Amino acid sequence: MSKHAVIVHDPTLRDGQHAVRHQLDRDQIRAYAAAADAAGVPVVEVGHGNGVGASSHQVGHAKLSDDEMLATAREAMPHSRMATFILPGWGSSTDLRNAVRHGVDVVRVGAHCTEANVTERHLGVIRELGVEAQGVLLMTHMASAQELAEQCALMAGYGAQAVCLFDSAGHSLPRDVAARVAAITAAVDVPVAFHGHNNLGMAVANSVAAVEAGALMIDACARGFGAGAGNTQLEVLVAVLERLGHPTGIDVRLLADAADLAEQTLMPAPPTIDSASLASGLAGVFSGFKKPVLAAARQEGVHPWDVFVELGRRRVTAGQEDMIPDAARALAVQGERR
Repeated sequence: MSKHAVIVHDPTLRDGQHAVRHQLDRDQIRAYAAAADAAGVPVVEVGHGNGVGASSHQVGHAKLSDDEMLATAREAMPHSRMATFILPGWGSSTDLRNAVRHGVDVVRVGAHCTEANVTERHLGVIRELGVEAQGVLLMTHMASAQELAEQCALMAGYGAQAVCLFDSAGHSLPRDVAARVAAITAAVDVPVAFHGHNNLGMAVANSVAAVEAGALMIDACARGFGAGAGNTQLEVLVAVLERLGHPTGIDVRLLADAADLAEQTLMPAPPTIDSASLASGLAGVFSGFKKPVLAAARQEGVHPWDVFVELGRRRVTAGQEDMIPDAARALAVQGERR
């Protein structure tokens, strides 16, 4: 019995930016985009790690402007569709129009898992611009399957042509992902996507669970390039899906070459599950917080593990980076009182 095809969405040139403080240059972007295109990757996502319009002091200034990143990748990809990402509050409708002018085919609008209502305006603008609009829920371990289904239904109602779950903290297990995807596929008539992080070593397994539960689109990055422990490893995922009978249309050998190129030219070293990443996954804290947590812990003389636990207790989410030093200071004060 044949199994459904899976569309692979590759955010190496967007999510991977988190791992190098958004400092990818033209040559790096051009070379990887060309290699992914040659391998037949259907969708390649490009931009600042936090999306178009996000380059700033708070989350990091990118080496290149949005214009430069998008134009460089577009020129290198005659076949692959180009995607980008936007977070309401960072990116504006002007940023959306600019991205489309540079040849973006797909735009994803992200929101915290219980705040889908903030995506309405951006999704509407994207549809008006005539490109594919997708809605993304972040930190999805923080909401139940039913809550996520309701939020995805809202985004579909706003015009999202696909909905995507981000396991932003790498906290989920396959059973969690399967339950969430199943609930959402029952609630919406648009494709469901899944984006995994590897803090607990479960990114590929979680992605397979998503596919088996009905997801039609899976995100993955070359060598897992991404913040903290990294993302689902692209070349491994595609090989596993092909073995399971889910066609992707990607040439696995050429994809492996693209992954080799990514390791050699994009990253200091492939992501690993170190103690900080493990603590982040267990505590359910955004993977991108690893470096600021380590810095704050060092500054205050407290253990990074304890900072992650405290941030998890406070249910801190992406965009609340200013709470990291507060949590570290609070732990230092508690230690002094003891």
